[in-house]
Amino acid sequence: MELYNGRPENTEGRLPREIRTYDFLDELGIEYQRTDHEPADNMEACNVIDAVLGVVICKNLFLCNRQKTNFYLLMMPGDKKFKTKELSSQINSARLSFASADDMLKYLDIEPGAVSIMGLMNDKEHEVRLLVDEDVLKEEYLGCHPCVCTSSLKMKTKDVIDIFLPAVGHEYETVHLVGED
Repeated sequence: MELYNGRPENTEGRLPREIRTYDFLDELGIEYQRTDHEPADNMEACNVIDAVLGVVICKNLFLCNRQKTNFYLLMMPGDKKFKTKELSSQINSARLSFASADDMLKYLDIEPGAVSIMGLMNDKEHEVRLLVDEDVLKEEYLGCHPCVCTSSLKMKTKDVIDIFLPAVGHEYETVHLVGED
């Protein structure tokens, strides 16, 4: 795996949702580094990607309430455990669960394995509420997918919060997750 500055020179064989992500970041003037890889389906693969990027990629979870009327994108450090009860009480929502792949595609134009804050650019109706663990906000850089699971990006957290989110019309809510048993 190599680390590249910016978008791929050759976009042949890449999905339109990935190219739209690069187009949008470039339009906003957000600098990013990128690495291409096989889909990471275990922690060892994720650790290799993290090492290439020099950053821990955020764990991104797409959640919903039982009635499927409220949807949430949770960004948290990859090494924290997710406890639904811990989050539910902070956002006043009972019974959180993982949203379906169909809803993920409908609201974020993302498929399982590629969930990312970048998907909010596809949420034109602002149906998804962004929740960010406070530890993510403390880091200078964050890692995420460009709406596909075969590439990963590194960009300044400040750029994502101060430039990307306002451009897509989303705000975020800070949450405190301990993640311990």
